[in-house]
Amino acid sequence: MAYIGREPAYGSFEKQALTADGSTTTFNLDYTVGSSSSLLVSVAGVHQEPEVAYNIASGGTQIVFTAAPAAVDTVFVIFLGIAYDAGELLSTGTITNKTELAEQAADDDLLLIYDTSTTSLKKIQKSNIATTLSYTTRNATGDGTTTDYTVTSGVGVDDVLVMENGIVQKPTTDYTISGTTLTFTTAPANGVAIQIRELPR
Repeated sequence: MAYIGREPAYGSFEKQALTADGSTTTFNLDYTVGSSSSLLVSVAGVHQEPEVAYNIASGGTQIVFTAAPAAVDTVFVIFLGIAYDAGELLSTGTITNKTELAEQAADDDLLLIYDTSTTSLKKIQKSNIATTLSYTTRNATGDGTTTDYTVTSGVGVDDVLVMENGIVQKPTTDYTISGTTLTFTTAPANGVAIQIRELPR
């Protein structure tokens, strides 16, 4: 089959006939579209101009004509592009026909993120993604008797680095954590420099 213009790479364009009655201006579309330019609209054989003769509404699920087509008019739309439901993609977690970037992204590469505050996909440049990690560091000095020291609630033994005079202590063997309390198995000696570094989680 020959095409005027560029041949579609996959499949064919979908067509939908609309039944005009001379008064109705809004019609439901069989497919969701992203813009009015995603439709080729014909009324009585005359190609209609997007955003002049018609617009889309209700998130791309309806077409709204500026003037109602006459009942004798043959009206149809051809879908040049169909919007993909990103919400469904995100809920299923499945991406098909994907191309993997098998190398580190460049700073000017664009990434897609899901903005939960607006429930929409947005693009962000890699260089604008915050990568700075913050650590909570607590310093103390041993006195030979104190075994309990404060940590942030929710921190586990594998979420901290504990050092005595710069020597890393072994989790569960040299110390345990319960709630907001880190307890040494043996109280650090008098004058020993204690550092508890909580790792980012």
